[in-house]
Amino acid sequence: MKKIFEWNRLLFNDLPISFLAEVAFRTIIMFVVVLVTLKFTGKRGVKQLSVFEVVIIISLGSAAGDPMFYEDVGLIPAIMVFCIILMMYRSVTWLLGKSKWFENFMEGTAKCIIEDGQFSIVSFQREDLAQDEFFAELRLKSIEHLGQVRNAYMETNGAISVFFYRDEDVKYGLPIRPQLFALKNTVIPKSGVYACTFCANTQRLEPTEGTCTVCGRKEWVLAINSHRIV
Repeated sequence: MKKIFEWNRLLFNDLPISFLAEVAFRTIIMFVVVLVTLKFTGKRGVKQLSVFEVVIIISLGSAAGDPMFYEDVGLIPAIMVFCIILMMYRSVTWLLGKSKWFENFMEGTAKCIIEDGQFSIVSFQREDLAQDEFFAELRLKSIEHLGQVRNAYMETNGAISVFFYRDEDVKYGLPIRPQLFALKNTVIPKSGVYACTFCANTQRLEPTEGTCTVCGRKEWVLAINSHRIV
């Protein structure tokens, strides 16, 4: 019966201290193998990860970790796993270049999130992106309100591309600065141009409860039309 807090077992798993030298050797070998494998995947495999490429990286991490410190896992089988993963990666990237259907299936397509300063509601709801998260992405691009945005696209790698109106074409839009967006209300306190907080549609409203003509919601915030400052 094993005792708890047996330090030799707890720290070394009953292996000799000399096994640390083997761990160091295994780690160096697997580190080099990971480095070489990622080098052969190309720059795109490192900078812009698709869903498939994330699976590749996870697989490489699992295949590299075990041989580093498990004495019963040999280096040659682990290296073979790396070779197979690399061949699968090359095969899939070749198919991505040859088949448009396969490319769309694996990586998806760019989606228009904002059209003429308003949300493309269907596209936005299909993307796994919260409104707060999306607003944060836009604020990082020095966007104050959606009236400054002509189009915004969710790219296949998760990045957001934005095309702006010229200053003379900027219109009233939904403010995305937190202190302004927080003033949203279902009651219209004064006449003015307001933006629907759900779809970003803008309407001129009188002091009453307004209903959005696009989505039917009734929550509004005062729209602004300031120019973009960069």
